[in-house]
Amino acid sequence: MKVARFVVALALMAVSVGGALAQPAKTEFPTRPLRYIVPFPPGGSTDIMARIVAAALTDGLGQTVVIDNRGGAGGTVGAEIAAHATPDGYTIFACNIASLAVSPALYRKLNYDPVNGFTPIGFIGSTPNALVVHPSLPAATIPEFISLAKSQPGKLNYGSPGIGTSPQLTMEMFKIAARIDVTHVAYKGAGPALAATMGGQVDGMVSTLPTFLATTRAGKIRMLAITSLTRSPDVPDVPTIAESGFPGFEVISWQGLCTPAGAPKAAIARLRPALAAVLALPDTRKRLADQGVNPGALTAEQFAKFIRSERDKYAKVVKDVGIEPQ
Repeated sequence: MKVARFVVALALMAVSVGGALAQPAKTEFPTRPLRYIVPFPPGGSTDIMARIVAAALTDGLGQTVVIDNRGGAGGTVGAEIAAHATPDGYTIFACNIASLAVSPALYRKLNYDPVNGFTPIGFIGSTPNALVVHPSLPAATIPEFISLAKSQPGKLNYGSPGIGTSPQLTMEMFKIAARIDVTHVAYKGAGPALAATMGGQVDGMVSTLPTFLATTRAGKIRMLAITSLTRSPDVPDVPTIAESGFPGFEVISWQGLCTPAGAPKAAIARLRPALAAVLALPDTRKRLADQGVNPGALTAEQFAKFIRSERDKYAKVVKDVGIEPQ
């Protein structure tokens, strides 16, 4: 009898162990690479910031984070693709001032919902915009640029990363403040606009400060001013527009990380602390600071509130400067 009970016990143990081995191993997000949609072509500050964060997240999450550049229409093309992606947590988006604050003010209808289409993961950083010109342009300061523009109304032109971007709106605000007529030429991103500026196809351009640091230091372009209220330690000799005769003039571009709305709570719960952790790393902060970026320190909830305030701010700005929404 004892032998029989022992045999039965062994059989039950075998079934138990075999059943346990047959069960699939528990897995946690992420189990495969992530797609990081950047709504501008390579070369601009949005792309630069995203690549720094993607490299750090790859190490932090243990999965490759692949940059997917989807430029066009001032960032709205990439935003639309991101908003309509499968909300499984494996698509993340470089949500920014253009797609979530400026474009909603400039367009009556967008092919994505800037209010409810995304879930904020966290704030990455901010940077001032800058006005640069081709070195051959006979203007080394903001007053000289204004004087040149007034001497030939409509003849000078400037490039931007696209209609509906913070840089384009920045220049339109400056044109009104300075009472000058300068023609806008829209590109699909800061990279193409910068190439056109260096090549002399346009007289100058406006974009975020990181876009211009290397080319300014190399003497390929001339930076006239930046749009923060105080000078940047990256270009301490470059004045602000505010100190160049326009007190209070300030425009700051910003970027965060979002997922399409409806992403699983488990994915969001993994992504938020992962982003916070990589942004706290001294190496990440240094790499961002070296690109003229002021690293962020907002929680996801604070970032969501900030987005709402920026959307309200630019709705008022667009109305105040007299731009009719398209």
